[in-house]
Amino acid sequence: MKTKKWFILPVIAGLLLTSTACGSDRSNDAASTASSEASAASPASKPELRALVKWIPEGYEDHPIAQMLEEKTGYKVKYDMLPVDKPEDKLNLLIASSEPYDTMTIGGSNKALYADYAQKGALVDLTPLIDKYGPNIKASVSQESLDAVKVNGKIYAIPTRSIEYAGTSLMIRKDWLDKLHLQVPTTLDELTTVLKEFKDKDPGGNGDKNIPITIKGDAPMVDNIVGAFGVSNAWNDVDGKLVPRVMDPAYKDYLSYMNDLYKEGLLDPEFAVNKDATVKEKFTNGMAGVIPLHWADIPTIADALKKNIPDAEYVYVPALKGKNGKAGLAVVSGFDSLTFVPKASKHPEDAIKWINAKLEPETFKDMSIGVEGVHYNVKDGVYTPILPKFDDERGTASNFHSGIDEKNYPVYWQVRVHKDQRLYEGWEYLNKEQPAEVYFSNPLGIAPYFPNFSKNSAKLGQMENDYSVKVIVGQESLSGLDSFVAKYKAAGADASYKEINDWYATKKK
Repeated sequence: MKTKKWFILPVIAGLLLTSTACGSDRSNDAASTASSEASAASPASKPELRALVKWIPEGYEDHPIAQMLEEKTGYKVKYDMLPVDKPEDKLNLLIASSEPYDTMTIGGSNKALYADYAQKGALVDLTPLIDKYGPNIKASVSQESLDAVKVNGKIYAIPTRSIEYAGTSLMIRKDWLDKLHLQVPTTLDELTTVLKEFKDKDPGGNGDKNIPITIKGDAPMVDNIVGAFGVSNAWNDVDGKLVPRVMDPAYKDYLSYMNDLYKEGLLDPEFAVNKDATVKEKFTNGMAGVIPLHWADIPTIADALKKNIPDAEYVYVPALKGKNGKAGLAVVSGFDSLTFVPKASKHPEDAIKWINAKLEPETFKDMSIGVEGVHYNVKDGVYTPILPKFDDERGTASNFHSGIDEKNYPVYWQVRVHKDQRLYEGWEYLNKEQPAEVYFSNPLGIAPYFPNFSKNSAKLGQMENDYSVKVIVGQESLSGLDSFVAKYKAAGADASYKEINDWYATKKK
């Protein structure tokens, strides 16, 4: 990035996951003994396991990680992949037909589906197996993470915790700002002023195709802008209670602001039908001045922008302050995946032994980032990749995880943001150069299973999305908000609110 006052995620310090202290007092001797036994065991004495895993383009069978894990754990594993589209449909069929997989791994956002399987008796209770065969699991995966996947007090999955970071902010054309002698906006009012200047003076020379800001239709709650209203996440702490955005008074103020942008021609008139690719195309083609963008997408955007407009420059907008001084960036929190053992497994004990062997510290490190001097270098605690070797052999390592070393993986993980200098600068700006008080972790990221919330959250999210878009484009009036909130509560928000806050009250003690 050409302008680099890139801004801390005490989250990264706290990214060494607050919960990891839970594992520090567990027996290292037991873990060492178990891993030694696993290494010593002959592969011939171990059954071949079947693993159902998430899709990756290169497949698993001949993958360097799969070969390394077979050598180090002694287990030969036959991997089958879920499809890219509608993986849950395939998973449901396999569970219903009692297909004898030894492990199944699904995305961490599918906690409701996992809990449903557990309640219906389709999964093995892993609690006694972890106690007996999982010293590395207990040393690596925090008690907080294990508690979050309990169903009726039992552990039915090994959770793989996500790395916590701020992911998305507003990306703005820096050369447009320079052309109009404007500074990068730091407040909501300054952003509005910049958008008006972009509209009136058309620094991109687009004429009637000029778009000050564009967003996508399935994400009308725009990262960073929502933070200026105090609602960075889908649920936020309001006076000691967790409240969904729709039931927060700030929701009305946010919709009013976005509706004003739309009416004044500052927001893309086509935003409601925009897909993610459409938004990026409008930015890289030079039609749009501002878009929400995840730092992981920066290299792709930068290359396309350079090809189309060689002199274009871009920069992230910092956490914007609203009229009341609020500002916020949402911090990812939760699980990347869940790995469980179906009741149809022929080798449940060996499944846990295999997962435990993968979490032997050096094996886990090799699986995740490879071998020092071959796949990565480390200097002064900073991990950097050796390319293209790292990408070729460890680029999809997260798909092999069944739990992570929660204490050390956030440190190892930094090798991934050093793959491209532009990528690193974007990540660093959002995660190290913003004031500590603007970071807000998803308060429900590591929450336990809530029956009503799990059942209703997808429906409620769609209701919020649809209503928000209609208000922003003027199809619905804010005068009808109370009526909508009543329907929203009746659709499951009230029941979810109660169970979530019953838990939240205990968490704060």
